[in-house]
Amino acid sequence: MNKSQGIFVTLEGGDGSGKTTVIDRLKTYLENRPIPHIITREPGGIEIAEKIREIILNPSHTAMDARTEALLYAASRSQHLAERVEPALAEGKLVLCDRFVDSSLVYQGYARGIGVDQVWSINQFAIHDRMPQLTFYLDIEPEIGMARIAASKEREVNRLDLEGLPFHHKVREGYMKLVERFPDRIVVIDASQTIENVERDIIRSLEERILKDF
Repeated sequence: MNKSQGIFVTLEGGDGSGKTTVIDRLKTYLENRPIPHIITREPGGIEIAEKIREIILNPSHTAMDARTEALLYAASRSQHLAERVEPALAEGKLVLCDRFVDSSLVYQGYARGIGVDQVWSINQFAIHDRMPQLTFYLDIEPEIGMARIAASKEREVNRLDLEGLPFHHKVREGYMKLVERFPDRIVVIDASQTIENVERDIIRSLEERILKDF
């Protein structure tokens, strides 16, 4: 891997899969290497995108049309890439991002029924062909994920959390279809394990596929 190009790694998963907790642990791991890196999230990561995030995830915005939702995610993504991700990659850093375009393909394209190809078309304009080299999908039964959210007092409750289990099952189905579509990029991690084992599996894959040449 040419360090001057940087490395783009993303974490994906249904609600309650533990992405935020895992990213906190990976942050410690990367700092102890040390590896030049940034950790960011979607939607958000920079001021403009965080403001769009507030609109998208506001629990009171239940009237939001699915296409509006998809366009807002794409707009946030475009700004986030331009202002935060691309500069870091140009500096040769590892960029670890909580969610990216796969989330839109799954949540809006598949679960909302807009169409994966339609949402992909919207996002091609937004991302200028920028895709991660590696994506970790944290797979978990929706019932377990929703139970985790209900038990957590610290996690923010957003509009997507208000969806019923059938929606979250569609999300999981959508992710599995992406795994079939992009088997070389997406690594499936069993998120029902202990957080220590999830972290171990991700680090092992990172070291085998990315970090050995970084």
